[in-house]
Amino acid sequence: MDFEASGLLDGLEGEQRDARRRLLEKLVADGYELDDLKRAAAEDRLVLLPVERALGACFTASEIEQRTGLPAHVLIRLRRMLGLSEVGPDDPVFGEEDVAMANSTRLFLDAGLNESAIAEMTRVLGESMSRLATTTSSTFVESFLAPGENEHDVAMRFAELAKALAPAMEPVLTAAYAAHLREAVRRAVLGRAELEAGFVPDAQELTVCFADLVGFTRMGVQVDPQELGGLARRLAEVANELTEPPVRLIKTIGDAAMFVSPEPGPLVAVALNLVEAVREDDMPSLRAGIASGPALLRAGDFYGHSVNVASRVTGLARPDSVLCTQEVRDSASEEFDWSFAGRHRLKGVKEPVPLHRARRRRA
Repeated sequence: MDFEASGLLDGLEGEQRDARRRLLEKLVADGYELDDLKRAAAEDRLVLLPVERALGACFTASEIEQRTGLPAHVLIRLRRMLGLSEVGPDDPVFGEEDVAMANSTRLFLDAGLNESAIAEMTRVLGESMSRLATTTSSTFVESFLAPGENEHDVAMRFAELAKALAPAMEPVLTAAYAAHLREAVRRAVLGRAELEAGFVPDAQELTVCFADLVGFTRMGVQVDPQELGGLARRLAEVANELTEPPVRLIKTIGDAAMFVSPEPGPLVAVALNLVEAVREDDMPSLRAGIASGPALLRAGDFYGHSVNVASRVTGLARPDSVLCTQEVRDSASEEFDWSFAGRHRLKGVKEPVPLHRARRRRA
């Protein structure tokens, strides 16, 4: 294969040119075609092709159907629900782990889980794994890429690291899932009423809190993206560190965090701790809004009136403050100092809503 004539060596000289040639020769030996190489070069992905190969994708959906009995169209549908690209039944995009996944899916179906339940779990899994995979890959590069290295050496080392470290992630994921499953079971209720009804109501009375960094969106056009990402990462770290039962951190998205608790008092305390911690960490000011009421659990997230109200109250909160609805204030009236913040009209709520600022009790 004439790499020079194909333009794959253009703009490279000396060691960089030799390293590119050695990498291309290795990729051709591994079965890559010229079009694959040119496309990868145009996308600045040549160095990552050996990593992609090391992570393994050699089966088609049709082949997995023959091995496991799970119909190819079901496997393709599950892949799509994971948020991955559309493929055909004869595209070799599945690995050994997909064979095991297909067998597990057959087990779930045989045990009585319906396809809609499996689809919901798959969608949640896809969202979580997408974030984890993106975080893992960026962390991998930051940890193992040194200045001045050539393409061949980086590609080979990254491929070897991927082979060694990717399997080691499996027990970590299994342990994390098992731990969260145990916690979910501990929080669950399955009493006489649920047994008689034959189902567990999704709606429950909860206190919901949103907290966000003030001016984060405006900072997006003023601050380097890497610095902005560092702020979001630090907020997630602090939110996770300060969360204590019965409060649960549901999610962090960029500049915001969402918490829930069956009791208002502990959630107000977590919000105040978070405001103080962010201020001491020299980050942009944080504000929080808290409301109580029915919330519906769906796909690991919460929806409903209390969630909407908490979000809108957050938008009214001043920097470095925790703003709460009347129900939250009444439930935790003896635990904190309170000041009336007026009545405010909130979208979707007919009457003006009285709001109160929470502060720590003065000694």
